[in-house]
Amino acid sequence: MVAYSIESIIEMQVMKSLIQSVPKKKGRLVGLGRRTRSVPPSSAPPPFVDPEVLTAQLKDKDDRISLLETQMAAQQAGYEAQRRLNQQMMEMMQRMYPNEVFPDVPDP
Repeated sequence: MVAYSIESIIEMQVMKSLIQSVPKKKGRLVGLGRRTRSVPPSSAPPPFVDPEVLTAQLKDKDDRISLLETQMAAQQAGYEAQRRLNQQMMEMMQRMYPNEVFPDVPDP
């Protein structure tokens, strides 16, 4: 004899009544299954958003992108200046100590 828990008995009863009440098409239950993400859940139009709000949001994003590009350019210029300074220091050290071998240090 197989012992079932109360939860599994209830679950089986729910599934049985569900299968009996749901219509079938080509032997398959209609309306049950996974919904693909590419298809919207309904044909209702998206909620209205004021064009001024969208324009303000786009301007905000454009401003942030512009600021980040400026910061990146300044950072790159700083790296380039540091690389030139490192190169000058290395040349000066090689002139001061011609017999020494200095390790190659990668640029930042």
